[in-house]
Amino acid sequence: MTDLVVPSRPDVGTRLLFRWRKWDGAEHWVHECVYLGSDRWGDWFGQLAGWRSFRPGRDFLADAPNVTLMPPDGDHVVTVNQAPPASYRVYIDLAWDVRWDSGQPTGIDMDLDVVRTVDPRRVFIDDQDEWDEHRVAYGYPLDIVTRLEALAVDLEQRVTVESAPFDDATADAWLSRLDALDLR
Repeated sequence: MTDLVVPSRPDVGTRLLFRWRKWDGAEHWVHECVYLGSDRWGDWFGQLAGWRSFRPGRDFLADAPNVTLMPPDGDHVVTVNQAPPASYRVYIDLAWDVRWDSGQPTGIDMDLDVVRTVDPRRVFIDDQDEWDEHRVAYGYPLDIVTRLEALAVDLEQRVTVESAPFDDATADAWLSRLDALDLR
């Protein structure tokens, strides 16, 4: 029997970079964030307004505080914004190989996203055109394509009914923890 190795977690309040890449290994988004802790849903990170998110060709500062959940299954990441000016409340990146690597969170962005807008709480699967293009261009394995397409539909349904951790109460508790940290 093989023992499961669980990576150590940083201390709450530790500043990190959440690094995304594409399937071919190319750099993608990098988000400045802070480790908030974990619960039964996974590891949580926070980003304050004014913290940087960047990728090749794009660089911006967060408009509002947000929290990000990295579930242990490694196939998606959930970001929840505190309030407007963001146009969405929930943004789920379908992913692959999301994990801790050398003390930093990392993952492969697989293009498909599930979004719940702020008003009127419309939920939809986004970037299907990009998904269709990249699954051919990058040669995504068929088993991964099938799994992530089914996951997108499942997540869309779960976000629509606001089941935990996609409900406001779960994210709001982590947003409160972010606000309570002295990071400014």
